[in-house]
Amino acid sequence: MPIPFDPSLVLIAGQWRAGASVQRLPLLNPSDGSLLAQIARGNADDVDAAVVAAQAALAGDWGRLSAAERGRILLKMSAITLDRADELARLEALDVGKPLKQGRADAVALARYLEFYGGAADKVHGETIPFANGYTALTLREPHGVTGHIVPWNYPMQIIGRSVGAALAMGNACVLKPAEEACLSALAFGHIAREAGLPAGALNIVPGLGEEAGAALSAHPGVAHLSFTGSVAVGRLIQAAAALNVIPVTLELGGKSPQIVFADADLDAALPFLVNAGIQNAGQTCSAASRILVERAVFDEVRRRMAERYGALRVGPALDDPDVGPLISARQRATVQAYLALARDSGLAIAGQAVLPDSLPAGGCYVAPTLLAPCDPGHRLAQEEIFGPVQVMIPFEGEAQALAIANGTAYGLVAGVWTRDGGRQFRMARQLRCGQVFINNYGAGGGIELPFGGVKHSGHGREKGFEALYGFSSLKTVAIKHD
Repeated sequence: MPIPFDPSLVLIAGQWRAGASVQRLPLLNPSDGSLLAQIARGNADDVDAAVVAAQAALAGDWGRLSAAERGRILLKMSAITLDRADELARLEALDVGKPLKQGRADAVALARYLEFYGGAADKVHGETIPFANGYTALTLREPHGVTGHIVPWNYPMQIIGRSVGAALAMGNACVLKPAEEACLSALAFGHIAREAGLPAGALNIVPGLGEEAGAALSAHPGVAHLSFTGSVAVGRLIQAAAALNVIPVTLELGGKSPQIVFADADLDAALPFLVNAGIQNAGQTCSAASRILVERAVFDEVRRRMAERYGALRVGPALDDPDVGPLISARQRATVQAYLALARDSGLAIAGQAVLPDSLPAGGCYVAPTLLAPCDPGHRLAQEEIFGPVQVMIPFEGEAQALAIANGTAYGLVAGVWTRDGGRQFRMARQLRCGQVFINNYGAGGGIELPFGGVKHSGHGREKGFEALYGFSSLKTVAIKHD
């Protein structure tokens, strides 16, 4: 399939143009290793031009729009996105390697983010504050200014929607640095923004390497807020760079999320979630449920039933719309294979595993989805983010031990709890150290309206819902003396 636009360009000040460097980066199809496109290798000069364009937009047409006018543009972007959902799904499948149905779900989610933030743009209000006689005190919510967005390769459309959509709704001007491994949908988003009439410079897109374009954006003195989703190691670098300019950051840095299954759980309802939340997008999901904690009384049954589901999983090229596609790259495949080798060497039993068909393209980045059980909670595979289709099962006895195991990693992003006991539901929700807790479900279908983010090494700040709008604004207090 030809790419329906030139992917080798950068978007700056409303115009697609060649980057400052003549160098290009290859974009590979993870399903078969073929070359999809050559993209721009953006550098510090491109980032600087993008920041200058964003500043000009704030001082010009974009900055003069009312909140309602901003919202109408976002709603138009949403409608265009929904109209092109099939095209965007195909781009995402080719680029990331995710099955077509997942790519389409991401396109629909992007449209929903834009719809939500378009409708919310004129509904973020300040407050009046009871104060001393003779004064009227109030607060205003104002945009930060230029916001930088460094987006990973696993969910480009969704993360653009929840960060760029919220930032634009609040009146910021954005510089987007998509991942060098997968940026086609980000570039397509730039075309949608232009078609919808977003003023020039309100959105600028500079692809490139993280250590070049990403580092330049993180350190740029003209950026007033940074949003980053990715690894803990890179998140530390971005926070350190932001600290030199004394600007806020929103960091979403991954997780080792548990699903906790008590003996009284409805296993028929739980089983699809237990597996799907671990293998979706080939396990390359920050909130992947990579640890399955099961009360010992039902451990063997859950292991058996999960193993059956693993054995039935279909693995294949993204455009074949399988259950599980390839990993993003040969490097990521090697990382996951190293973890599986560690599991083998340390005696972890394979409880269930999908079969890789002989017909898979030789150049594809495939790993067989694997369930390991039982696993000690202190094992590296139960502590470290693998970012692949690998789940471990851990037995527990009672609430106290379940909580100790669930909270016993450096991460704290998401947790799921499966129990019919209402009191236990609230006790667990209160005591789990993470940003989201799902009771008798996992993920709530994406939950555009639900604040999302983590604690501990999973990061800080919140995306999604109104909390994202607050995060992409600064609060100003005004006190007027009139008597």
